[in-house]
Amino acid sequence: MKLAWCAAALILAGCGKTEPPKKAAVEPPKPVEYFHIDTATAGSISGTVVFHGAKPPRQAISMEAEAGCAALHKGKPVYDDAVVTGKGGTLANAFVYIQSGLEGKKFEPTTESATINQAGCLFAPRVLGLRAGQTINLKNSDPVSHNIHPVPQNNREWNEQQSPGTPDAQHRFGRPEVMIPVKCNVHSWMRAWIGVVDHPYFAVTGADGAFSLKNVPPGEYTIAVWHEKFGEQKQQVKLAALGTAEIGFNFQ
Repeated sequence: MKLAWCAAALILAGCGKTEPPKKAAVEPPKPVEYFHIDTATAGSISGTVVFHGAKPPRQAISMEAEAGCAALHKGKPVYDDAVVTGKGGTLANAFVYIQSGLEGKKFEPTTESATINQAGCLFAPRVLGLRAGQTINLKNSDPVSHNIHPVPQNNREWNEQQSPGTPDAQHRFGRPEVMIPVKCNVHSWMRAWIGVVDHPYFAVTGADGAFSLKNVPPGEYTIAVWHEKFGEQKQQVKLAALGTAEIGFNFQ
């Protein structure tokens, strides 16, 4: 009788067991499909950015509060050149990029890095273009301490302090954003701007105001230009296979 009761107890105990739930099979992530430019059909978009009118007066920078910065310029005046023009009013430091027309195309990340230098207690360059995820090197070439402090709206904000002689620091912006203002919390006159896009079609104009976007696939695009004092302009462009498009932007 006792054996029968034990057997029944074992059966009941077995019935009460539940099998652990089977884990769903985890599929490996699919490889990213990058868009590859067909150089047999790609074209180019180029042009010039020009400013018309009386150039705003240059604003002098006072570095008296920072003797180390003033000494770097050996008594020569320093200006906050927000507006830099060349012959005929060509405009420098304008950020030109394809704003729309590339939707659905994902471009392979770049392995090249970009650099912002802190030299003469100024940021150089004043305007920088980057790819999303691209490495940016932060350099301090001065004998005084600086800090570089971008203030983005669509990316993580950071604040990097750099003493003289310290190694370069590195940062990235993961998402597109045009434009990100940059300041130095130590020296209030230091300013720069960073444009971040998710494709390779952008340029920053020099004193000649010129820009060129090469290896652009055929299509219809919105080309935008941004300047820190004059704002933004846009133009529509239709680029044929192996075509070239010439456009001009004029700020008043």
